[in-house]
Amino acid sequence: MNKNELIRAIANNAGITLKDAATALDGFIGAITEGLKNGEKIQISGFGSFELKTKEAREGINPKTGEKIKIAASKIPAFKFGKAYKDSFN
Repeated sequence: MNKNELIRAIANNAGITLKDAATALDGFIGAITEGLKNGEKIQISGFGSFELKTKEAREGINPKTGEKIKIAASKIPAFKFGKAYKDSFN
């Protein structure tokens, strides 16, 4: 499912227009992004949680040359499904 198909599904499930569904989805994504940038953990009860994880600096190898390189530390957004949501599939 791509973004347009998701917008259509939201509109059908919520009984709203495609424009309103697109606005709601963009607002949701924006709110999650801003929360993560501010260091917040976002928890949606019954669904899951979004958080920012830190990857430590490490040493890697350039696959073309075999040369060792330094990989800088970085922050990675992560999502973890909640137990109730995972259990709904089994």
